[in-house]
Amino acid sequence: MSANIRENLWYSDEHEWVLDLGDGTVKIGISDVAQHRLGDIVFVELPDLGTEVEAQDGIGTIESVKTVADLFTPVSGTVLEINAELEAAPELVNEEPYDGGWMVRIQLREDPAAAFSKLMDAKAYAEFLER
Repeated sequence: MSANIRENLWYSDEHEWVLDLGDGTVKIGISDVAQHRLGDIVFVELPDLGTEVEAQDGIGTIESVKTVADLFTPVSGTVLEINAELEAAPELVNEEPYDGGWMVRIQLREDPAAAFSKLMDAKAYAEFLER
């Protein structure tokens, strides 16, 4: 399996991705690698709007035909938006992990550079996957 790793994203070692929206907010989802490992996604549980989260906190679960996995946030902040489409169409996580399958939008609590300093860029994530 060749992984689809996007250059403009930051990655966690739990296989979440973070997209900097440039306005102090980020979108978070799971990587192409993660959705492949999980298999067919059948249910996604996401946090309530306004939830305050710390980096590495669990913010929901992803259920596939094979397993249930926790979803973690790689950054600290406040949940501003959840992808409500996933309630009716959880398969979007499999079909479009970086587009329609995003999970949450978070208002960062810290400066983006500080938040992303703990994450991997695309090159580092690709190397991480090879270990």
